[in-house]
Amino acid sequence: MKKEFWNSLLTEKSWEILQKLNKNYNFILIGGWAVYLLTKQQKSKDIDIVIDITELKKFKQKRLNKNNHLKKYEIKIEEIDIDIYLEYFSKLVIPVEDIKNYILKTEGFTIICPELLLILKQAAYKDRKNSVKGEKDKIDLISLLFLSEINFDKYFKILKKYKIGFYLSDLKNLLVNFKNYLAIGLNPREFKIEKNKILFKIKNL
Repeated sequence: MKKEFWNSLLTEKSWEILQKLNKNYNFILIGGWAVYLLTKQQKSKDIDIVIDITELKKFKQKRLNKNNHLKKYEIKIEEIDIDIYLEYFSKLVIPVEDIKNYILKTEGFTIICPELLLILKQAAYKDRKNSVKGEKDKIDLISLLFLSEINFDKYFKILKKYKIGFYLSDLKNLLVNFKNYLAIGLNPREFKIEKNKILFKIKNL
């Protein structure tokens, strides 16, 4: 049985806030909630979205903080953090203004495709691998690998386009060394089978 990573009261509150935002604003959902919508595994606590300058003006009615150091905007609603990444301002491993080229629709949300989500999650993990959030990033990455429809040729083409080909070897290392199979509801044998399937798919990229 899968063990929940975050407190369920927090994740339910975050989900409610996300649904309200989705009714009132146009954005692309990235981060943990995008992973959840693709995998139905671990729910998220924080909300991460991408917007353009037109949409930012609508958000200014809320208590919006500009974080110049991290190149993003932030809103806090009770215990829930909303991170807003703006085209031509924010810095992600992929230019924020290119993200709209890699989207899909699911359950009424606009989210990024699993290949790009995998890359953004890898970048997040690199930045915070020795933290609690880094542990959640690892689980999200494995969930995406096992439970979403990833086109690995497309994934590798994106890596080459943005000159981050080393992410492939990072991904292999993560997969080989991951041990927390309970977090995605598998037993050791099931996990080993799935892991070997993925390693076979990516070994010749």
